Amino acid sequence: MKHKIAVFASGHGTNFTAINEAVRRGQIPATIELVVCDQPGAAVIDRAHAAGIETLVISRKDYPSKAAFEEVIAAACRKHGIAYIFLAGYMRILGKVMLSAYPHRIINIHPSLLPSFTGLDAIGQAFEKGVKITGITIHYVDEGMDTGPIIAQAAVPILDDDTVDTLEARIHETEHKLYPATIAKLLSKQ
Repeated sequence: MKHKIAVFASGHGTNFTAINEAVRRGQIPATIELVVCDQPGAAVIDRAHAAGIETLVISRKDYPSKAAFEEVIAAACRKHGIAYIFLAGYMRILGKVMLSAYPHRIINIHPSLLPSFTGLDAIGQAFEKGVKITGITIHYVDEGMDTGPIIAQAAVPILDDDTVDTLEARIHETEHKLYPATIAKLLSKQ
């Protein structure tokens, strides 16, 4: 059975591309029906259009409240029959509207070994702290910031000659393998 999924992103869209390629190859039993982006002009919009996937580009500042903003997103997801939502660099904390519309069906990827280095610039936080191992975490989304139950993790060493940029490149490389594989495993069980 193929699940209808949405990908939410705010930036370049490299994790979206990794997910979409795995879907195209038949590795993920799903179709990406919708890409939601909160940043007009983000590269992920062009990537989604190039892949022939419908996008919802929506700015929080155009709505009187977070709830009103999320109602529009939830309605678009319902219209497309979305079963699961995968956050791929989506830089907004989801609120009650989305969490109640998709309980235990919203998954996020975060560039650290949670519970360490939550929030923004997790790669920079780890680098500045001088830890020797960081990594990525895939987790369910709950009301907190990067606090939901962990689904999968992968370690990425911080090398002596690393810069933030070289570390970020290796973290992204790991993300692009683990996220599609984890999505495939999760959806195959449903």
